[in-house]
Amino acid sequence: MRRAAMACLAALLVLTLPGCKVMQRISEGAYRNAVADGAVAELRERGFDVPERPDCTVRASGTDLVRVNCTGRTGTGRPVTVEGIARDAGAEHPRETYVIAVDGREVLRQDCLGLGCR
Repeated sequence: MRRAAMACLAALLVLTLPGCKVMQRISEGAYRNAVADGAVAELRERGFDVPERPDCTVRASGTDLVRVNCTGRTGTGRPVTVEGIARDAGAEHPRETYVIAVDGREVLRQDCLGLGCR
């Protein structure tokens, strides 16, 4: 999962050049999906029921910084938030940080998400 997320992130950043709007939207969608799926996997691993993947938005600032924010709910209706940031996003090895909170309480803070993260 980590490799997929990083590949999507790299593709997103490469395709932010003018004239590549369709590919940019596809890459942003792939990154949003990778983060959402990774967040669900992490939450389930910690015992949270998450029946649907969170909705995520991506904001890129050139090739150096990409932010992703997601919102969702647990099966019992508790709010879930995911905040991610990738620094040096255009580099071969961006520095990522993800924070997941459930009902306002931080349950995870790490540099990757999902099954391939360890």
